[in-house]
Amino acid sequence: MRRALKQRIGRRQLISLEADLLAELRALRHRVPHLAGGLVAGVDGLLIAHDTHDAEPSSLAALTAAALGVAQRLADATGQGEFKESLVRGEHGYVATYAAGTVCVLTVLSYPAVNVGRLNLEGRRSATRIGALLDGTLGPKEVE
Repeated sequence: MRRALKQRIGRRQLISLEADLLAELRALRHRVPHLAGGLVAGVDGLLIAHDTHDAEPSSLAALTAAALGVAQRLADATGQGEFKESLVRGEHGYVATYAAGTVCVLTVLSYPAVNVGRLNLEGRRSATRIGALLDGTLGPKEVE
């Protein structure tokens, strides 16, 4: 994924893109109280950008891709259409994953006290912005 990005755009643009993604992740954390972090990953599980401190981002990106595959098959098998988002509630908080354009996903970690409605509202908005940033740079053919 990163190699495809580097081939398509110059190093300076890639640095700018990563800075924009990090800025969006940090803005999301600012807008939603009780967030623990977030990351942007390719649908293939490669880490693109992250703002996480407690979780190992590369492993989380790979797990996100695995969960995405299952969620996509589940949505398809039940006639629910294309994957848009998933939410996992655990004993110590939530993991929310949102489609971010055609080739990436946004995964957000939160503590149990998060307002889930606010998490979803802001997570969807951030995923749309991230998708616009990435789809303008990386088209679906370059993921293969």
